[in-house]
Amino acid sequence: MSTFRIAGVQMDIELMENQKNLDAMATAMRETTSNGAQLTVFPECAVTGYCFSSLEEAMPYSESIPGDSVEFFTSLCQETNSHVVYGTLERVDDKLFNACVLVGPDGLVGNYRKIHLPFLGIDRFTTSGDQPFQVYEVGSIKVGMNICYDGSFPESSRVMALQGADLVVLPTNWPPGAEGFPKWIINTRALENKIYYAAVYRIGRDRGFSFIGGSKICQPNGEDIQFADHSDYEILYGDIDPSLSRNKHIVRVPKEHEIDRFVDRQPHWYQDIVDENN
Repeated sequence: MSTFRIAGVQMDIELMENQKNLDAMATAMRETTSNGAQLTVFPECAVTGYCFSSLEEAMPYSESIPGDSVEFFTSLCQETNSHVVYGTLERVDDKLFNACVLVGPDGLVGNYRKIHLPFLGIDRFTTSGDQPFQVYEVGSIKVGMNICYDGSFPESSRVMALQGADLVVLPTNWPPGAEGFPKWIINTRALENKIYYAAVYRIGRDRGFSFIGGSKICQPNGEDIQFADHSDYEILYGDIDPSLSRNKHIVRVPKEHEIDRFVDRQPHWYQDIVDENN
């Protein structure tokens, strides 16, 4: 089975400058696809920015899905024959969702609404996601989406791994204090599910608030493919081999040391995880 190249763009984002952000993403995406990327991933709230001070302030910069950004990226995906994942703010009636959108040459493939919300930035005013985790086919691989704080909850990626995800992408805006997350958690999510995991962070400052960068792509054994351990602009690349992510059976010494990440699970002991009284 052939490999599938992905790219993650660690970039600055300007608050309330939707078109300027879209234009910057288009420039980056033309570069990633010229280097063979079939899927390009951008940070959380890449279209709108993150540090809004109220729901009322954010609403004029949000959009329905599909909306203007989907139309914009559909055209770009047709031009580059590729797919893209990016963050935006989705408006549904009087509710606002922190959303992640997957678009290809044929238009909207799927979108995800952030389920786990920290008390930070725009997430102080958004509504928790109301749709289940889902996996989407993109070329030869299957892709699941999380956003930022979702990565702190192992159940988020495990559900999609059980659905067959080869890759989970995590557009995010990590602040100071979260430095341990790109160093350790991304690798853990990849290792425990035997999947590829790509976390794409933003950089820069927004209303006096700094973002730390640290974007990373990990392979199914938990090792780094590429790690942008800094807060500068960078494009990361990774080649996804779905034959590695789909074979959960790990043989270190035949008949003596073998494990299976999924067969060895014992879900009848996990009830406390979903017990809302805990």
